[in-house]
Amino acid sequence: MDEKGSLTHVDAAGEAHMVDVGGKTPTLRVARAGAKVWMAAETMRLLRAQALPKGDVFAVARIAGIMAAKRTSELIPLCHPLSLTHVDITLSADEGEPRVDIECVARTEDRTGVEMEALTGAAVAALTIYDMCKAVDRGMVIGDIRLLEKTGGKEDYKRPFETTAAGTPAPEAPARARVVSVNLSDAKGERKKPVASAVLEAEHGIAGDAHAGPWHRQVSLLAQESIDKMKAMGLSVKAGDFAENITTQGIEVASLPIGTSLEVGEALVQVTQIGKECHSHCAIYEQAGDCVMPREGIFVRVLRGGRVAAGDSIEVLTTEPGP
Repeated sequence: MDEKGSLTHVDAAGEAHMVDVGGKTPTLRVARAGAKVWMAAETMRLLRAQALPKGDVFAVARIAGIMAAKRTSELIPLCHPLSLTHVDITLSADEGEPRVDIECVARTEDRTGVEMEALTGAAVAALTIYDMCKAVDRGMVIGDIRLLEKTGGKEDYKRPFETTAAGTPAPEAPARARVVSVNLSDAKGERKKPVASAVLEAEHGIAGDAHAGPWHRQVSLLAQESIDKMKAMGLSVKAGDFAENITTQGIEVASLPIGTSLEVGEALVQVTQIGKECHSHCAIYEQAGDCVMPREGIFVRVLRGGRVAAGDSIEVLTTEPGP
């Protein structure tokens, strides 16, 4: 739907057409979608034991979902072909329901969003689980195919609640700690620009970033929740505007003790400093009279290199103070 409240895929004559996105600037787009498959308890037992006739259900469903996301434009008539930079399928078994939860994350740097790619990946992964298990359970139910979150483009979106198997609202599960954005700059003292992904190099920092080097502040992190505080003050700010390398969500980075080890995407980092002294007030401070980075930003050194991208998980490995 456009700004006038009209459907963008329907022209003035009411006929379906493909939206022209040629005039848009490519930006980082991320979408996360989910689906669920309910099954009999015995089917779940066989799935967990990898004792089903067709073999490893999760492995096949994961590949099927990735392949489907890549070919979404061939399945959905008016979708644009996109050059996806990353697709990830997460599968988890809930033996209490019993149910398999599916989550698909899709990323691109393009002129239009990847919601349909994420939804298609989740849906086909669910269909594949049905196909892999139908020999013993034809009564399985596929449902709750929904968009969970999207970032990039005109506006962001996050689903306010989940649903139970009966379709009734349930409290939203705690958000997993994840990377919202990876940001780089060519020079110090300027806002950083989001990129699709970046490589963290051991004992150096992010390749191509101005703040990288053999020192203790190789990579900076700031929580999206901290940025949201500034938005609440009326500022139009986004990931990278506070010169942070990695924008996080679902983790209070400023409360982590120095010495804490974190696995961020493929990389392993260690917290070396909480906050910093601001010697000269930035443009954001001048505008709002406050800035969160000096108080709530953190710095880390890279112990193990690897690629990091928006949507990657963040895991706290240790919270013991360093030497």
